[in-house]
Amino acid sequence: MTLTDNYTLNNILKNSINDYPDNEALCVLNGSSLSYKIFGENVSKTSFYLIKEGIVKGDKIAILGENSPSWVISFWAVTCIGAICVPILPDFSTKEINNILSHSESKILFISKNLLHRNPDIEFDGKIIILNEFTDKKTEKSIFENIDTKEISSFNFPDVEDDDIASLIYTSGTTGRSKGVLLTHKNLSYVSQQGTSIQNVISSDVFLSILPLSHVYENVLGMILPLRKGAKIVYMNRPPTPTLLAEAMKSIRPTTMLIVPLIIEKIYHTKVKPALQKNAILRNGMHIWPIRYIMNNIAGRKLMKGFGGRVRFLGIGGAGLDWKTEQFMRDANIPYSCGYGLTETSSLIFGSKVGKVKARSVGQPLPGVDFKIIKPKSSDEIGEIIVRSQGNMKGYYKQPDATSAVLTDGNWFHTGDLGCFKNNALYLKGRSKTMILGPSGENIYPEEIESEINQMDGVVESLVYESKGKIMAKVFFNIDEISKKYEFFKEAASYHTAEVHHNITRYLKDMCNRLNSQLGKYSQVSELILVSQPFEKTPTNKIKRHNIH
Repeated sequence: MTLTDNYTLNNILKNSINDYPDNEALCVLNGSSLSYKIFGENVSKTSFYLIKEGIVKGDKIAILGENSPSWVISFWAVTCIGAICVPILPDFSTKEINNILSHSESKILFISKNLLHRNPDIEFDGKIIILNEFTDKKTEKSIFENIDTKEISSFNFPDVEDDDIASLIYTSGTTGRSKGVLLTHKNLSYVSQQGTSIQNVISSDVFLSILPLSHVYENVLGMILPLRKGAKIVYMNRPPTPTLLAEAMKSIRPTTMLIVPLIIEKIYHTKVKPALQKNAILRNGMHIWPIRYIMNNIAGRKLMKGFGGRVRFLGIGGAGLDWKTEQFMRDANIPYSCGYGLTETSSLIFGSKVGKVKARSVGQPLPGVDFKIIKPKSSDEIGEIIVRSQGNMKGYYKQPDATSAVLTDGNWFHTGDLGCFKNNALYLKGRSKTMILGPSGENIYPEEIESEINQMDGVVESLVYESKGKIMAKVFFNIDEISKKYEFFKEAASYHTAEVHHNITRYLKDMCNRLNSQLGKYSQVSELILVSQPFEKTPTNKIKRHNIH
């Protein structure tokens, strides 16, 4: 295989195989592992199969499966021959999957058994390969059955350039229909390298991978980055429920994990916080800084021991982190870092090293990232964040108008996110499309109000929006938790009696008054509305705001 540029994924693979041939590369929890040498051989075999099937540079090949070594092998096999990988999020509906397969014009689909069974109505005329065993769905035979290793060694693989498209990732955004983001070899390789400025990954590191590989966050920072450094990646063979995740961490003892805020927030609110508030003395003492710090520190040491005792980097991204949870993590000296990035920027563009994180911020720009805050028509320092780096996408597939709307002269990408930069750190304030304009031109940020609501008793999540000139909020409660204090909430979903309805309505009004006492004059919420189901979310647990009403 001809390798001519440091920015191709081919080059990353070649260098890792040469430098770490006997290191463990990929592993399944409680299963066997693949060394870098064997991993490379499996990639070569799969690449060769694709070429024998007529796949040429620029062809699209889709992957739909849970995280696994076979997913990783397929990704590298596709990109190493100059074809374009189309990762599909496992949680997409059959309709979304069909739309992606059609829109991307994919020629082959790698799919896991589980997701094939879950989506029996997939419409695809191309060849389907079962991801788990690398078998042809139609013939049920191994795709490697007639491949001679001597043929592979003598075959001239296509040259791949750093500006060639490596991946076509369809986003699942908060504001509407997904778009296909075109990312080059340079985009992915560059950002994975710049990620080392936040965490110095070493060959003895063990990554536990729980976020979907089809999302750019895990794909770049949880797969490409560790593989370029000779580290080991462990995948779970079942969905990472809190119980299974705890067991996995004790067994694997990872050094590094990438998570979304919801994971650590659940741990804090369901495990740590109840333990710290189990009696009145502890509960009252948590409002006094020295006591709070000591108790959080003790709880943090226990938590890190439960995580296996070796975690030195906990990367948090994909959504905003709850302030109370972050306060606990800071007091507990948990080695965390909050970062910020988008699919269109090949993931990370802002971040901080462990120990250097400024509360509620997402850190500083990575080396090589230029940014500006475009000020709105107001006196505050909040504006839209625009960035320029070698991680910026090539564009949206088949959507030139959408591309030109966000990629302007000089390769500046308009993120659509609002923020301010102060004290050498970026603070996110929300999406420009969700900002509410007050009656006198004030900028009101729903995410800031939601942060206040989410701290209140029993609240799991909330969603703030404007309706007929008023600020409204929908609230989803943990009924089991809130019912311990207020018996009438046990019947909240059914509103069986007028008394239950009256009690809940009164409680929501009182809660709204308490909330408004914490908010500014122009951010006052008119009404809190109880909802019985969690809000629909993207794969990184952002609420899909276009489904508000």
